[in-house]
Amino acid sequence: MARTQSAARARLKIVAPVPTSAPPEAPPSESKPASSPLPPNPGSAKKRMLIIVNPYATTVSDRLKNLVVYALQGRYEVEAVSTEAQNHATEIGREACDGGYDIVVAFGGDGTLNEVANGLAGTDVPVSVLPGGSTNVVARTLGIPNDVVDATEHLLGLADDFRPRKIDLGVANDRRFVFACGMGLDASVVKRVDSKPGLKQRAGEYFFTWAAVSAFYRQYLRNAVRFRVEVGEHSTEGITAIAQNSEPFTYFGPRPIHVCEGVDFDDGSLSLAVLRRAAQRDIPSLIGRVFSESLPTSKHSQIDHFADITEARITSISHDSADQVRSFPVQVDGDFIGDFEQLRLRLEPASLSVVA
Repeated sequence: MARTQSAARARLKIVAPVPTSAPPEAPPSESKPASSPLPPNPGSAKKRMLIIVNPYATTVSDRLKNLVVYALQGRYEVEAVSTEAQNHATEIGREACDGGYDIVVAFGGDGTLNEVANGLAGTDVPVSVLPGGSTNVVARTLGIPNDVVDATEHLLGLADDFRPRKIDLGVANDRRFVFACGMGLDASVVKRVDSKPGLKQRAGEYFFTWAAVSAFYRQYLRNAVRFRVEVGEHSTEGITAIAQNSEPFTYFGPRPIHVCEGVDFDDGSLSLAVLRRAAQRDIPSLIGRVFSESLPTSKHSQIDHFADITEARITSISHDSADQVRSFPVQVDGDFIGDFEQLRLRLEPASLSVVA
């Protein structure tokens, strides 16, 4: 149902910009963006920016949000809205299509960007990122600084060199993903990490490591869910699959983690890697490859790799003691989205407009 712009803003609880007469005081523990925002070019109209803020993201706080808004007001007409629940950013993104914005910025982690992308996919409203999560894969892959202060300055610099470009999105059933979708062990790790947000915030990638080791020994080494992966006329079976729309898959601190290869945001394809079995003897060599810059993970003896694909189908072939089909967990862009018996992967080319 169509809504007027004023009604949409009221429903979304858009926060008024911070007054520009004086910047908010920065807390001692937080970095402060440029205290003297760059002035706009004489006679140029400011672009309208909507910032969608995830207040629960790892590094986001109200004071930091206000500092960022204040700094960006030097070059943009800024409005900000905070999300209140899961998938709220998708709803806000859909509403933003009718708000006359020149750019929508996701301020949070990769999950926040995923929700915004699901709301704005198929439109010409460009999206950008302010990193507020624990890993910020998309921001780093697009060349946006991983530090929020530097990223804010980066957005200020783009105001006079605004060049939106289209990127592809992947789709898992009906949920779009920007950089990756994981099924099996990878998604089990994300599910476990998401269940303990406090530890995720404090321990970062080390908590992911613990969760991965724990899931492997407690679930996958003992009784992994197996599925069949069909890509065109080819098929294989495995216990974990990762589809990527860009490379690398993720980061461990400053180090990129490599799984698939030969894929980029705008090349019109996905890459898919399937781990055929869960055996303890395979893990050391597999870990060595995901951290290596010279030994491709895709060439591991237990990996089947499919490059340049646009569609795939994953179907569980495991049953429980009552002969019921067992479901496998799925994550998109680092967010757990549920357990599935079947999953269809496909590409949505040139679906999202981005500014980076």
